[in-house]
Amino acid sequence: MSTLKYETLRSYLMDLIDHELAPHAQLPTERSLAEQFSVSRMTARRALDQLQSEQRVYRIQGAGTFVADPPITKTVELTSFSDDMIRRGFVPGARLKLVETRPAGSDLGFHLRISPAQSVTCVERIRTADGTPMCLERSYLPTDAVPGLQTLQLTGSLYELIRERYGLVIVSAEQTARAVVLSEADAESLEVAPFSPALLVERTGLDVRRRPVERAVSIYRGDRYAYEFTLHRDPPEPR
Repeated sequence: MSTLKYETLRSYLMDLIDHELAPHAQLPTERSLAEQFSVSRMTARRALDQLQSEQRVYRIQGAGTFVADPPITKTVELTSFSDDMIRRGFVPGARLKLVETRPAGSDLGFHLRISPAQSVTCVERIRTADGTPMCLERSYLPTDAVPGLQTLQLTGSLYELIRERYGLVIVSAEQTARAVVLSEADAESLEVAPFSPALLVERTGLDVRRRPVERAVSIYRGDRYAYEFTLHRDPPEPR
């Protein structure tokens, strides 16, 4: 297999995806690519396989290969969902699913450092980018810190709302992220197939005194969301 021919073909396909074809547009078939570039079907398939592994294309059996929606990449810094979307040129939105008060229970009580019997207000929303569901977000806040929250408009930035209304400013967070698959109910909310891959992010937001303000459990679509890390290495000590 010629590496030069493979790279030429892959560059051609990337140029199509980046500059000519809209998301969900169909790419040329393996056969047409093989004929156009005088390569084997295996070489054409390898190029398409690589693009699929990079989530730049997706395949439908019997129909062909199509341009995937561009993934949204989040850098590792403390920002709200709304800030993330605006930075990337999307219009953020939220569809309110549920707002209610309930006892914190042991897990939320531990993370928020309150009694398990103390009340928390749960805000469950579907977060969208240009109207497309991206994330199922469940936020829990001590009810006595946000009285009347359930009566307010909850379709914008929650961080901005609690800052302006209650003076709660989240300046840092303790966060974990892990891969999961979506339940049927969560998949329906995010408009994807059941058991699709997803990213579960659990975050405890802290104020300037490192007091817990919010516990958030968010599920991001695995086909549209990714985290980007910048890693640094200390220079070696001189010998």
